[in-house]
Amino acid sequence: MKYISRPVWILSFVSLFTDTASEMLYPIMPIYLQTIGFSVVLIGILEGLAEATAGLSKGYFGRLSDLRSRRVPFVQAGYAFSAVSKPMMALFTFPWWIFLARTLDRLGKGIRTGARDAILSDEASPRTKGKVFGFHRSMDTIGAVLGPALALLYLYFHPGDYKTLFILAFIPGLLAVLATLLLKDHTHKAVRTPISTNFFSFMRYWTESPSQYRKLVTGLLIFALFNSSDVFLILKAKQAGLDDSLVIGVYIFYNLVYALFAFPIGFLADRAGLKPVFIGGLVLFSIVYFGMAFNTNFIVFIGLFFLYGIYASATEGISKAWISNICDKKDTATAIGTFSGFQSICTLLASSLTGMIWFQFGATTALLTTAIATVILLIYFKTVPGPEKS
Repeated sequence: MKYISRPVWILSFVSLFTDTASEMLYPIMPIYLQTIGFSVVLIGILEGLAEATAGLSKGYFGRLSDLRSRRVPFVQAGYAFSAVSKPMMALFTFPWWIFLARTLDRLGKGIRTGARDAILSDEASPRTKGKVFGFHRSMDTIGAVLGPALALLYLYFHPGDYKTLFILAFIPGLLAVLATLLLKDHTHKAVRTPISTNFFSFMRYWTESPSQYRKLVTGLLIFALFNSSDVFLILKAKQAGLDDSLVIGVYIFYNLVYALFAFPIGFLADRAGLKPVFIGGLVLFSIVYFGMAFNTNFIVFIGLFFLYGIYASATEGISKAWISNICDKKDTATAIGTFSGFQSICTLLASSLTGMIWFQFGATTALLTTAIATVILLIYFKTVPGPEKS
């Protein structure tokens, strides 16, 4: 695969190791926090603060990466912060320490996201962006399959031993950090001046960006406002009668489908166009949510989570490839970081909105609201010019 360069391979394995570490802890994080005395309210505050930190920092550090014309230091620091945060969660159980560790993990994500995606963009041409971003997402999602599987295997033999699992999660995290040492920045131009230290300075990019960027990102952010956490789909499956092992199994199956299809769909996007593939992904998303709203059959759930994996393959990497094709190369990290930052905040709001609708009117209404909003949004995306026309 000549279009998958050495830096893309390295970043893909780095993401695989990091996601393995993170997803080892994802299924047991709420359980662990409750065992050390965290209430549901405190867990919500913790996750909200952590995600807000990640969201805002993505834009700031993406812009800083562009201004300094450097990528690798941000990637290395970001993955190092996330790796160190894992054992910190097990060392002490004081609330403020847990808040520090969780925020450090999300800050690491914020530091690395824009710079990492800029490297991926720089290693691709406009005609290979779908393949490159798709390959990276595929490798990243393999980690989301391995992580929960390893956690289930460990807890099967050592039930309730959560602290050791946090320490073990440091191993793939450390492998990720070591792999980043193989990266090198390309010869870069002198630092662009002045360099702003204002944390919210990245927001100015919105007014400076191409109109095509603003139109695309507006649609993506509206979609993010209705695209709530996957936890709600898992909860719907649980309400329909699936036991815990089946629910976790379905979640692993979804990630496996995502991992298997992200690269071939990226290949398809380079041939057929990023826009048609992305819109096709949204069509699948709406079908999944319409189906989830009314389904109670296990076999149908399997089919819906299969389609959900295809949807993720057709949208997540593709949207970043689309953005990178319509922004100036020197602003790639800022453009992707700004989008990713606002997306994180919108996703947080989406989960709150869905939770309120679910509580007041039930699961069916909550899921139907998302499905109908997506159908309306499909009309909007039809009016957004594709990157191949730019």
